[in-house]
Formats: sequence, structure tokens, C-alpha cells
Amino acid sequence: MNNNNFRKSGLAIAMAGAMSVSAGANAAIEVYNEDGTSFSVDGYFNAFYVNRDDKLNDTRNSDVKMGFLPNTIGFNFSKEMGDLTLGGRSSFWSTINDSLQSPTDTAIDVRQLYATVDGSFGQVLIGKDFGLYARSNIFLDEILMGFGSPGAATGVSFGNIRTGYPYPNPSAQITYRTPDMGGLKVAAGIFEPANTTPGAESEQSAPRFEAEVTYSADLNGLALTGWLNGRHQSSENATTEVDSQGLGYGLKASVAGLSLTASGFTSEGDVPVLLTDAALASEEDADGYLLQGSYTLGANRLVLSYGETDSDQGDFETENTSVAVFHDVNSNFKLVAEYNMFEQTTKSTGADAAEFDTLALGAVITF
Repeated sequence: MNNNNFRKSGLAIAMAGAMSVSAGANAAIEVYNEDGTSFSVDGYFNAFYVNRDDKLNDTRNSDVKMGFLPNTIGFNFSKEMGDLTLGGRSSFWSTINDSLQSPTDTAIDVRQLYATVDGSFGQVLIGKDFGLYARSNIFLDEILMGFGSPGAATGVSFGNIRTGYPYPNPSAQITYRTPDMGGLKVAAGIFEPANTTPGAESEQSAPRFEAEVTYSADLNGLALTGWLNGRHQSSENATTEVDSQGLGYGLKASVAGLSLTASGFTSEGDVPVLLTDAALASEEDADGYLLQGSYTLGANRLVLSYGETDSDQGDFETENTSVAVFHDVNSNFKLVAEYNMFEQTTKSTGADAAEFDTLALGAVITF
């Protein structure tokens, strides 16, 4: 068989995109591999010293917290059975900061809990995993292993979520992926829909649909990756019907240590941050884009990033500018220094809603 023992996890793909290397560079620790059956464990740990200047409230705060990615431990299983390879992954994503309500309550989020069936036909995934809409937008973000725009006080930072792309919600799903067709890959699935019309007689008569098409090619040393993804769902109650749809896209070009990425999204009736079971404020539009450049020289990578989101749906405009330096101590240990400038205004009034300058100094360890 010509199948991988493991489907590359969302975390591995994310790290590969962030470090511009193959996912194999983040290989898990193999605990068992015998007679076609294998089991491995992988982990991601990070912490940052954060100094944040709140321009509107004229305050400055220091903290120690996670970056854009939570601390994670994952377990992978694979078994070859004839022409099929059965696999599975469960990963636990945890904050290192206790909640404000309880000094010993450290939240754990199960973002991946799925099984896979691989064969010559491609792959079928059943269970919970990241969505397909905006998937490559976020996984190929150059500051994925950094900090980005500010987030909740006790949780992760937001990276460029709400300043260039929405979040690809981990959701219950059944997803099919084609084999690699000369660099072209297609994924499509049905997902648990969000209830965006709570109230009397609320229903979602069809699942949410998501899909992504990616294409990669190497043109005489110029590595190109392009993608197009989207989602659609409907929700209604006795008085309201909301149709939500979004389209994401992007292109990344890399040559001789230089990498340039441009991505964006446009949506209607779809929250441009995080889609949840909550009534939508409106069925209005939202769009955003992210422009990034990076240069790798030896063990160092310099990143410049600028992103915007313009949301009629949420009545806000945001922008975030990031400058970051990543230094590889070795293949499993990385140091990060980053400076971010985030602004948010209320569209309907033009009033400033937030303005933060953030210095983040941290370390990342993977296995």
C-alpha cells in the first residue's frame, strides 16, 4: 500500500505551514509500530511574557500566557487492514492560565477526536476536527506559532482571527479527501450546523456544507500553494431564516528563503470571528484580508504581517500589524519575539473601540 501510517494532524499541518517545512519535521514520538499497527504521541508547549499597552484606557499590563496556539498533547493510532488503513487522532488543547472564576480551573478543549479510513480512493474522516472553511488561511499564517492580536484575558491570543480571517471551528463532521492528483487536492464534508436562529420552532433542516480545494506546484525552485474554501448553512425559526455563507482564498509563493502570502475571505450572514449557537446580529456582509512576508536566514525567520477585517455583520473594523522574529534553537525548540499593533473601531459610529500595542517574548517546544 502507498498510504501514510498517519493522517497528518491539523496541528502538524499548522506547524508545517508556520515553519515552512514539511510536516515530517514535527514527527510524533512513536510508542509502538509492529505488524502494521502503530501508536504515537505528539505535543506542543508554549508560554510568552506579554506586555500590553492599552492606548484608550491609558493602562499597561504584564502577564505570562500562551500564544496563538494552546498547549496541546495528541495521540495517534493507525492499523493497516488489507487495502485500507484505519487511523484515529485525539488531541487535547489546554490553557496554562487558570480562569478568573476558579484559581485551579485550567480549561481543556478537545478539538480533535476522529477516525479515518484511507485507501486508493482517498480518505474519509468521521468525528471532530477543524473545519474546511478558512482552514488554509489560518494554518498557513506566518505567525501561527507566535502571538498576534489580543484575545481573552485567560485564553490564547487571537493571531489574525478577526483581523484577516475567521476561525475554522472544530466541529462534528464527515469529510472526504481525494488523493493527491498532481498537486491538486479536494476536501468536502457535512458538518454539525450552528443554531443561528434560537427561539420557537428553531431548526436546521440540513447540515452545514464545507469544502476546500488546494493546489501546490514547484516551478524551478518557486514553490506555489493556492487554495479556495467555503461553507454554507441555513437556520430558521418561527419568524426568521438566516442563510450563512463564506468564501476563503489565498496564494503563497516561496523561493530562496523568501515567502510572500496573500489571503482573504468574504461572507454574508456569517460571523467573521467564530460561528456559534447564537442569534446573528444581522445577515450583513463581512470581508477581510491578510498580507504577509517572511525571510528565513539560517536559524532565523523574520515576519512582517498586516491584516484587516471589515464587518457590517458585527459592526466593527479591525486591523493588526505584526513584526516577529523566530529563532530555531534546534528542530524542537524555538524562541519568539513579536510586536503587535491592534486597532478596532465601531463602524456605525466611527468610535474607537480598542487600541493595543503588545510586546510578546516566548518559547515553543514541540515533540
